[in-house]
Amino acid sequence: MIPRARHLLAVCLLGAALTACGAAGGERPAPAASRVSAPPSPARPPVLAPGPGGLTPVFEHGPRTRGKTVALTFDADMTADEGPRAASGEHFDNPGLIDALRTLKVPATVFMTGRWADEYPAEAAALGHDPQFEVANHSWSHYAFTADCYGLPTVDADGMRADVQRAYESLRAAGVPHAMPYFRFPGGCYDQRALRALSGLGVTAVQWDVVSGDAFATDADAVVKQVLDGVKPGSVVVMHCTRSAAPTTERVVRTVVPELRERGYRFVKVSELIGQAGNGR
Repeated sequence: MIPRARHLLAVCLLGAALTACGAAGGERPAPAASRVSAPPSPARPPVLAPGPGGLTPVFEHGPRTRGKTVALTFDADMTADEGPRAASGEHFDNPGLIDALRTLKVPATVFMTGRWADEYPAEAAALGHDPQFEVANHSWSHYAFTADCYGLPTVDADGMRADVQRAYESLRAAGVPHAMPYFRFPGGCYDQRALRALSGLGVTAVQWDVVSGDAFATDADAVVKQVLDGVKPGSVVVMHCTRSAAPTTERVVRTVVPELRERGYRFVKVSELIGQAGNGR
């Protein structure tokens, strides 16, 4: 007969998946579901400190002396009045571009209008759940926050704050779980009045230091050259995620990414650059 101690050991080894060895009084372990802890909530994304009087801070690029990092950013533009154009078949999304970024394993930041998220909720949700991307706010309407901004309609000062908040609501409704506290002004146009209007929202306004020139471009090689000539350590590159308005962007990305990697650059999200800048690094 097997001694009692050896017998208990054999039972434990054979039945480890069902019972816990050494449980006092032969008690069964708690059901697996009760032992699984809730997933940790995401860490709070880095932001810049407000300016004087609580003015919304503006970020243009990361540190120049902390290695060769570069952030590719993509504006998912759709203006409030462009619904009929989308209904008639115009494409304001660009799945091929997103597939290229995934294939190339390039982390990226997408600045999405609420109207775009309303039009393409499945794509918005997919980006919002993919750890390779971070989704940020590009207003709901894509109307300008200043006068004379590339011919865009304008939002008055009283409506600016509500437009940003409505965009976050659309992102949540589309299934983006954790939209970043970053805001890009439509057209990149802002002034002190616009910065004051957004004070207290806790957002960092994100601009750029490299204009790709992909908007309405038809010559991909010219866009590639402009990006490669402009990138420096810590750069933020602005591009677009709209097939109809930026038809060359996928080709540009497929050329620029391997070339910048060959030059020693590492691709990061905007949040990493903001974190470096906020830490004084």
